[in-house]
Amino acid sequence: MAQNSIFALLLRSPWWVSAAIALAIALIAVAIMPPKYVGYGVFAGMPFLIVSMMALWRQWGKPSNARVAEILTAVRAMSWRDFSVEIEKALEKDGFVVKRIDLPEADFSITSEGRTALVSCKRWKAASTGVEPLRDLCKAKEAKAAHDCFYITAGDFTQNAMQFAVENKMRLVHGAGLAKLLRKMKIEKSKG
Repeated sequence: MAQNSIFALLLRSPWWVSAAIALAIALIAVAIMPPKYVGYGVFAGMPFLIVSMMALWRQWGKPSNARVAEILTAVRAMSWRDFSVEIEKALEKDGFVVKRIDLPEADFSITSEGRTALVSCKRWKAASTGVEPLRDLCKAKEAKAAHDCFYITAGDFTQNAMQFAVENKMRLVHGAGLAKLLRKMKIEKSKG
């Protein structure tokens, strides 16, 4: 599918946009078409209804932009002790057995269904992460014979870091992904 086709744009939009278009097509068909052809007019909106269902499936459980911003702001204000506790709880809620480890390159070892992964998140406040910490985590993964590795940050990654992660099959968790991981986190509202 072309990046800027109508259906690609609708897949990236809220699910209800496509549903509204499908409903509008159906209502127009009922209003202007002869009764024996209304079914065909309503059927013309079916692709939009399918896109709506696909978008809903993709967006299910995804935090809103406001919630993402709220979580990232709260995370950046946390101490390492508080942040590591939140990450540990979130990983456990997602079904992982979590073990803290004492490595400079990794902070947790997580296990699920017989697969082990290393998780690094101590530099979560960095605005931008480059290749070096990812390279160190990748070496630790090989040394510990882990299956996967995750790098978690509230910031972004450089283009080179993202390319390195793709080449080495590393999982980068940041932005909306971090907010989704910490979706159950309680945020204290400031009184003011």
